[in-house]
Amino acid sequence: MELERFDAAVFLRDHWQRRPLLIRNPWASWSNPLEPDDLAGLACESGVESRLVRGRSVEHGPIPEERFGELGASDWTLLVQAVDHHVPAVAALIEPFRFVPNWRIDDVMVSYAVDGGGVGPHFDQYDVFLIQGLGRRRWRIGPRCDETTRLLAHDDLRLLAEFAATDEWVLEPGDILYVPPGFAHDGVAVGGDCMTYSIGFRAPSRRELIAAWCDEVLADLTDADRYGDPGLARQDNPGEISPDALARLLALVTERIADADAFARWFGRFNSVPRYPEIDWSPEEPIGPEDLVAGVILVRNPASRFAFIAGPPTLLFVDGEEFACRDDMVALAERLCAAPEMEIPASLSAAARDLLHTLCNRGCLGLG
Repeated sequence: MELERFDAAVFLRDHWQRRPLLIRNPWASWSNPLEPDDLAGLACESGVESRLVRGRSVEHGPIPEERFGELGASDWTLLVQAVDHHVPAVAALIEPFRFVPNWRIDDVMVSYAVDGGGVGPHFDQYDVFLIQGLGRRRWRIGPRCDETTRLLAHDDLRLLAEFAATDEWVLEPGDILYVPPGFAHDGVAVGGDCMTYSIGFRAPSRRELIAAWCDEVLADLTDADRYGDPGLARQDNPGEISPDALARLLALVTERIADADAFARWFGRFNSVPRYPEIDWSPEEPIGPEDLVAGVILVRNPASRFAFIAGPPTLLFVDGEEFACRDDMVALAERLCAAPEMEIPASLSAAARDLLHTLCNRGCLGLG
């Protein structure tokens, strides 16, 4: 699917992380990529994260198949996370939005709602494109919220205690609503068979980054690495912590934390860890070197995360692991990260072929 009548440059300039935007059916042609019954089938599987919301009641998956026959025709919503990992046609919805860097993309959550169904007024800490796939949904948008905004007491839903809409639209199939981080919003199905595809974007918090990076730094430190002050000068007042001492102490802390190269390598690994690292995507039958010949199409696993940092050496990050790339491996790494599939080139070094072989047998790449 491709977007027509949509200027990504103007969107990034005027709306990205600034204000919501309603985009009326900009697709070259729109067709709903997933049937409601297939979404319900995913929610029944143990390896898929799902929730069933009725009013303020939340049931976590897997959802028993017979449960759907008990729900009635109004006021319930099914939410299924990371549907792009399982349905290629849903994964394809991400492609038109790759004007945002890949490392920021999280997943595609799909919701199905009957008439009146919704999760209630809330706000998220990330950007989201809400694509109306089937049926109609009324969206109300409110003001920007923050950590002081009052929430209702609830273990599973972060619902707003107060909500006053500033804009309201009914979305038809193919329409898109962009909501930046922090903006209150509330979507309610108008009629039955309402499906919405939520393309969410990751935004690590300062707290998360500092905690995880410091854990990485601490893992390499020992108690033998201590403060020292050779050439210590006698002070007029022994009770003072001198500026020189403070400077040495600060350097002791910051010189490792502020190592830009080490941070870059760590962040590449940290950010590329898959959403569900416990799932084994390796193929049932190992892929041999004879399968990786020129012209064969390789397809990225939508559940895998690929990114690179330009070198030298260029560093390729796949599912939390780092690969140093030189020579023809640099172009290979860039091609692997640029598009969801690639054709194996006519000539490859042994190192580049070994990389492809490794990624295929880990399930990060598959044969097209």
